[in-house]
Amino acid sequence: MIPVFDGHNDFIQRVVSASNKGTEVWLKGDGTGHMDLPRVREGGMIGGFFAIWVPSPAGPNDDVAVAIMQNPPFALPLPDEIPHDSALPLAFRQAAALRALERTGTLEIVTSAAQIDAAAQQGRIAAIMHMEGAEAIRDMDALHLWHSAGLRSLGPVWSRPTAYGNGVPFAFPSSPDTGEGLTAAGRDLVRECNELRIMLDLSHLNEAGFNDIASLSDAPLVASHSCAHAICPSARNLTDRQLDQIAESRGLVGLNYASSFLRPDGKRLPLEGFDVMLRHLDHLLEHLGEDGVALGSDFDGALMPADLSDAAALPNLIRAMQDHGYGKDLVSKIASRNWIELLRRTWGA
Repeated sequence: MIPVFDGHNDFIQRVVSASNKGTEVWLKGDGTGHMDLPRVREGGMIGGFFAIWVPSPAGPNDDVAVAIMQNPPFALPLPDEIPHDSALPLAFRQAAALRALERTGTLEIVTSAAQIDAAAQQGRIAAIMHMEGAEAIRDMDALHLWHSAGLRSLGPVWSRPTAYGNGVPFAFPSSPDTGEGLTAAGRDLVRECNELRIMLDLSHLNEAGFNDIASLSDAPLVASHSCAHAICPSARNLTDRQLDQIAESRGLVGLNYASSFLRPDGKRLPLEGFDVMLRHLDHLLEHLGEDGVALGSDFDGALMPADLSDAAALPNLIRAMQDHGYGKDLVSKIASRNWIELLRRTWGA
């Protein structure tokens, strides 16, 4: 089985929702969602980015938003900024939940590429503590504290404003050029993340913010869970110019499995088969090369394709890539090796 390292999941939301049964949801599953330890192992997943994310009162998975997104064109308004004092306790609770999973002995929070390899050899899932939206980080002293707690990946925004910049709305068809770039605090955040070797994630960031990070950062540019705008013109997807800029930095894009970011019609309806996913992969490979393309599922945070309904179904995607003509070496790179090498370049270890 070809191992898979995943660029993004929202599983910690389910752990927190389950309260004192959160570790049981991980160890045994509860019949919901897209991933848990049994399904992760069945699918060959050796690790990934586990997101700390503070939800908005209304989001893209709410019934009203889902109905709107099933009938493009649409442009959902950006949710309001989440105040730091509201975000921090929720973020702490999620970080604590991830640490609780580590105490089961089945998962390890990693801070180096070497630890990812070691965890895989020892049969543990390698988890990167990622923060999606920096609302819980008041200042650079707080960033250092989070780094000490294990944070090694940070998206300055989700699809809403923060003190650091602006996210893109859920909109189709739409350019990602939807607002102003980074604030002064956002520029400081980029510089400090570079100093600490915290990976900066460009997914959800608007085009002006993308441009600012590209001009400021000395690290490879990374979008952990995004798709090709040329195929699906969603505001969440990356234009060819952005892909070329990521390639120039020796960066990487993880393919998002969310149906609405894959489908050329932008509809939030299940995607059938793998043809469209393969079109996105072909396009990403054309612009990024064989070392710049990986996977970023968005498990437990989005509507999955019909044939990739959860982590246990990952071998279906692997077979589809092989049947499409990708050789074993390329499939292995996309599935896991490119992520590990990108982190080695970013973290320096």
